[in-house]
Amino acid sequence: MSYWLGVDTGGTFTDFVLLGEATPRIHKVLSTPAAPEEAILQGIREMGLEDRLRAGELVIVHGTTVATNAALESKGARTVLVTNQGLEDVLLIGRQNRPELYNLTPSAVPTALADTPVESLSARLGADGTAITDLSDADIDDLVARVRAHGPESVAVNLLFAYLDPDHEERLGRALESAGLAVSLSSRVLPTRGEYERGMATWLNAWLAPRIHHYISRLKTHTAPSPLTIMQSNGGTVAADQAAGRAVNLLLSGPAGGLSAAHRLGGALGEDHLMTFDMGGTSTDVALLDGDIRLTQSGHIGPYPVAVPMVDMHTIGAGGGSLARVDDAGLLHVGPQSAGADPGPACYGKGGLEPTVTDANLVLGRLQPEFALGGSLALDRDAAEAAVARVARSLGLDTVSAARGIIELANEHMSQALRVISIQKGFDPADFQLVSFGGAGGLHVCALAENLGMRRAVMPIRAGVLSAEGLVYAPRKRELIQALPGGADAARVTALAADLDRRGRRELASEGVPDSDVVTEVTLDLCYQGQSSTLGLPWDGDPEAAEAAFHCLHEHRYGHRLALPVQRVNVRVRCQAPARPPAPAPLAGGDGAPAWEARLPGVDTPVPVYRRDNLAPGQALRGPALVFEAVGTVYLAPGWQAQVHSEGHLLMTR
Repeated sequence: MSYWLGVDTGGTFTDFVLLGEATPRIHKVLSTPAAPEEAILQGIREMGLEDRLRAGELVIVHGTTVATNAALESKGARTVLVTNQGLEDVLLIGRQNRPELYNLTPSAVPTALADTPVESLSARLGADGTAITDLSDADIDDLVARVRAHGPESVAVNLLFAYLDPDHEERLGRALESAGLAVSLSSRVLPTRGEYERGMATWLNAWLAPRIHHYISRLKTHTAPSPLTIMQSNGGTVAADQAAGRAVNLLLSGPAGGLSAAHRLGGALGEDHLMTFDMGGTSTDVALLDGDIRLTQSGHIGPYPVAVPMVDMHTIGAGGGSLARVDDAGLLHVGPQSAGADPGPACYGKGGLEPTVTDANLVLGRLQPEFALGGSLALDRDAAEAAVARVARSLGLDTVSAARGIIELANEHMSQALRVISIQKGFDPADFQLVSFGGAGGLHVCALAENLGMRRAVMPIRAGVLSAEGLVYAPRKRELIQALPGGADAARVTALAADLDRRGRRELASEGVPDSDVVTEVTLDLCYQGQSSTLGLPWDGDPEAAEAAFHCLHEHRYGHRLALPVQRVNVRVRCQAPARPPAPAPLAGGDGAPAWEARLPGVDTPVPVYRRDNLAPGQALRGPALVFEAVGTVYLAPGWQAQVHSEGHLLMTR
């Protein structure tokens, strides 16, 4: 294929990056949350790509928020949970973690689980995977009848110790599918120990899968015959046909694209210690890259734990569209409520009246009315000033001071998010570079770096659509896991790893990936006897070396080691093949002269305003300055300087 199109659907904008022409082409349209495919098709039309689409010449790689939004808004499908007798309440009871430890009368947090019907059966496996009570054909027929009586769209099956022997679940799954129901089995979704985490992952997959299936089917109908792939939460892509049944693996589909791009950028710059800051219109995602993209099996989406591998990311409700308000006590708040795409910030001129972070940046001159967001959305300064003035009156301040307060409070929210993924995990932010992207990131990058004591930052070229660009560079990937039976020796571990490797390669081969392109990594999850959490280490077949490495890693991570036996818990296999989109041409640049000078409130001298595409490789800039392009603006604060990288990135130092 000659043309690759990355499409990242966000809460406010849908971003596009096209590779295959002389220079990358970028585009933005406002998202259409009710039917996300409409914004995608609109962008394809506006970019003039319909002929290539119909000719099958366009490889589309998509980061979607459909699964995330459905989970957060409790808009999943009607789902029935099937489990063993006596375990009907496991998912409702959970781990008994409480957000307020000493509150004796906590308020119940309503979730969709409370309305989920549960059906159980007497069949049961023991802890060694052998049957204690067999599953008869009559049991299956009775269970199917009881499930169908609820009129579900989907069924989640989570049986005790099914990860050791999936036979009972497989038989139930075939019978339920024969009855015309969509089925998610825990032995396929997450074959590991921990009935609660495994059950939650299976229920989430069943609850969200019909929504994902319907969305991808609609999108494929309009994009065929061009191939469509979907970004997974683990930083790799999967063919659309296979993605439809992997809803729980798509919960961080969009944000993972940004980490893929940041990882590639780090390789180009020779830097492997990066903190990423992705600020969009609705939310901000932050993550830490310490050599590679970090994955976690302890993620959360809203109130739900997600134990499938996903990028280790922290998200807060702070973005360019975050609303500012003053409460009854006279305190200023920014977010988490957002103006979204419709009506959007007041300065969008679409009917929004409440002040947002974007409006405050416009009042402070860091956004200029001449900047057209997305290349076409003009900014209304008068509307922004009128919106911020309402907050100013409530605070007894002038408009500029109120705007500055909105920005400073938003910066503190985002700084705290960066502290969560760095300081709270034992990392010193001063050892890292801050990589900023997203449509609003460049306006805040200097302030955030200063708040965390960081002296270096990077503003990538096309930062406003970097997540979309990262999608096309993401590898095809499978993350496979299998719980180990008790006492599994090295030969058993290696044999199970080989089985997972073959499965991963088969799935990639079905997408047209040559076997010679696939690279496999095997890791082993270990813990001390009696522990519930594990540490993952590379596995090369030597159990003594793995145990020695575990002791060292445990001491490094937690400050101590224990004189206890080490248990082998899970074997994990990562199969991935690199994507090979066309490489973009080197930065041509221009003469580097400012386009004009602007007056910014609080800055004594005129501030130069540069067009990003007119900067020359090697050019040095000194703050205060503004650098703008169609998909984002950089505010280079006083005390900062930047050098233009040969590929167009701004390498910023304080």
